[in-house]
Amino acid sequence: MNPLTTYKFQPDFRLGAAWIISIAATLGSLYFSEIKGYIPCDLCWFQRIFMYPLTILLGIAYYKKDLGILKYVLPLSCIGGAISVYHIAYQRFYSLFSNHGLAACGPTPCNVNYFTWLGFITIPVMALTAFLLITVLLWSLSRAAKAKGASTED
Repeated sequence: MNPLTTYKFQPDFRLGAAWIISIAATLGSLYFSEIKGYIPCDLCWFQRIFMYPLTILLGIAYYKKDLGILKYVLPLSCIGGAISVYHIAYQRFYSLFSNHGLAACGPTPCNVNYFTWLGFITIPVMALTAFLLITVLLWSLSRAAKAKGASTED
């Protein structure tokens, strides 16, 4: 029995995993700002704008077993990931951005690293990892559903 064609849609691990990743990313960002006291820069806020709704939308989709949500959450995840890529580039190549007048950010500079794990893992790298994992999981779920004939248009 194929889980994608049972009833309307029976979610496999991918939708639930994407939801759990979005919850972890949301709680992680709140931990860094509310408990550790790190003040988010403008780019961090934009990444949050795209991650926080994923937590709610993916949770509802998982509960309702609704694949139709994919057309709404995939763009959020892709755009959030693109912002993360820009933020990582901004941090790594700040002098290049500042030399061309592109280094404007809000009250908290976007090039500040509050910490670095293993020499390369920063907060924007963690955000990008979450966005990439969510995107890959949802994209593969969408492909599997189309291959099995399950509707994502509901």
